[in-house]
Amino acid sequence: MTTIAVLGNGRVGGNLATALTRAGHEVTAVGRTPGAASDAARTAQIIINATPGAGSLDRLTALREELRGKILVDVSNATLDGPDGLPGDLIHPGSSLAEQLQEALPDTRVVKTLNTMLFPVMTAPTTLTQAPTAFLSGDDPQAKQAVRELLIGLGWHEEWITDLGGIRTARATEAAILFVPHVIRSSGFTPFAISVAR
Repeated sequence: MTTIAVLGNGRVGGNLATALTRAGHEVTAVGRTPGAASDAARTAQIIINATPGAGSLDRLTALREELRGKILVDVSNATLDGPDGLPGDLIHPGSSLAEQLQEALPDTRVVKTLNTMLFPVMTAPTTLTQAPTAFLSGDDPQAKQAVRELLIGLGWHEEWITDLGGIRTARATEAAILFVPHVIRSSGFTPFAISVAR
């Protein structure tokens, strides 16, 4: 059992917290209550960033001491909304939220994953008609292995998880968010994920 703090209790965070609890972990999900994120991060082994990506860097930088030595799993995408409220552009072009977090939090082990799919797929990958891919980006191999094990506990098959390499590779998966609004406009909010077919 792992002690996990999920920062963000919206659709993404709530869905992850429920599934991780069901998988046998001790999970605390927190929203914007003052002090709650600090308390949760201080006592957790793994922290999941499911806060809106546009404000994640500021929120998490404020938790520098609480996150020291911890694994930070970043599932958010930092985007600017288009006129219809869907992602329209990247806040960190030529970089990524995950890279910005790792630079701001050098004593925290940041791992990027689960950001190339609609949120229901994060915890129910087998519901798709084709195998999805979950990508891992991060500089710490042990942290990535711990996150890989979390994903397997959520129903991800080992062969569906692809380690892309260091945290710099997160800029590729974060840029994939630009597919999302076009797919949604074309097909609606039907769950989907980016997949590497072999």
